[in-house]
Amino acid sequence: MENSKNKTDNFLKAIKKYADEQRSAMQTEVAQLKEEKLKEATEKGRHDSEKYIKDKLEESRNRQTGILAKKIQEGQKKLFLERAEMTESVFKKAEEKLVEYTKTSDYSNSLVKSAKEVAKLFADNDCVVYVNERDMKNSDKIKAVFAGSTEVVADKSIKIGGIKGFCKAMNIVADETLDSKLYAQKEWFIENSGLSVL
Repeated sequence: MENSKNKTDNFLKAIKKYADEQRSAMQTEVAQLKEEKLKEATEKGRHDSEKYIKDKLEESRNRQTGILAKKIQEGQKKLFLERAEMTESVFKKAEEKLVEYTKTSDYSNSLVKSAKEVAKLFADNDCVVYVNERDMKNSDKIKAVFAGSTEVVADKSIKIGGIKGFCKAMNIVADETLDSKLYAQKEWFIENSGLSVL
């Protein structure tokens, strides 16, 4: 059981490592784009200053600033869309790998281990445990680890796997789904990736 937790932890670490590598690549791309835009704007400004008479220089500078601002805004938009696409791609692949993992015997053991953690939290209170429809085959194993009366219910909102328990007496929801763990990793990546386009 510890082995399956290690595998899950290693898998999540691999996702984080891959996301960090992608972040580094995007940071390099952002730096190159900023440098190219700055160089382009500098050359254009120098050319314009030689071309226009002194009275028109301020007008030209204002016009070029507007054009540069628009190009920077367009570049930021493009980078934002590429970053969002890259993030979605990384986490879509991670989701697919997790779905494949749910088809293994290690996953079944991990599911029961998660159920034990939730059961400890709920003590001997009655509860409802929600699982992916594919995991209903493990319902007897899941029920066996709970002290109180337990109902195992298929939940279509659980797309990948894991369990989510609800104890009405304690008014507690314990979410041990792979869906929520992957979502938390995605949120962390978005907040901490450093892929700022500003």
